[in-house]
Amino acid sequence: QESLVESGGGSVQAGGSLRLSCAVSGGRFSSYAMGWFRQAPGKEREFVSAISRSGKTITYRDSVKGRFTMSRDNAKNTANLQMNNLKPEDTAVYYCAADSRLVVIGSEYEPIDFASWGQGTQVTVSS
Repeated sequence: QESLVESGGGSVQAGGSLRLSCAVSGGRFSSYAMGWFRQAPGKEREFVSAISRSGKTITYRDSVKGRFTMSRDNAKNTANLQMNNLKPEDTAVYYCAADSRLVVIGSEYEPIDFASWGQGTQVTVSS
C-alpha cells in the first residue's frame, strides 16, 4: 500500500509563491498517475492538476492555468506543484492523489478517479 505525504504549505500574501511536494513510498511511483486537489472550508474537494506517468501530459483547472505548474520526478518519487501569483481564492487544504489505473488525457478529474490520498497541507493566501 502506497503512502503519500504532502509538504510545502504555508501562509503567503497575494501575489506570492509556494511549492508543494508529494512524496510517495510503498509502491512503484512511475506506475501512478498523480493529481492535486484542494478543499476550502465549506466547499467540496476540487481538481487542481494531474500529470501522466511519463510527465508528458499535464492538465489544470482553468482558474490556475498560467499560475500553477505541476511536475514529477520519477527518480525521486515526488510530484510537485509550483504555485505562483497566488490569490486569496486559492486558500484551501491541498491534497496529493495517486492512481495506478487512471490515464491522464488532458481533462479535469473527480476525487473518485484517484484511489490513494495524502493527508493534505494547508495553503493560506491573504489579501
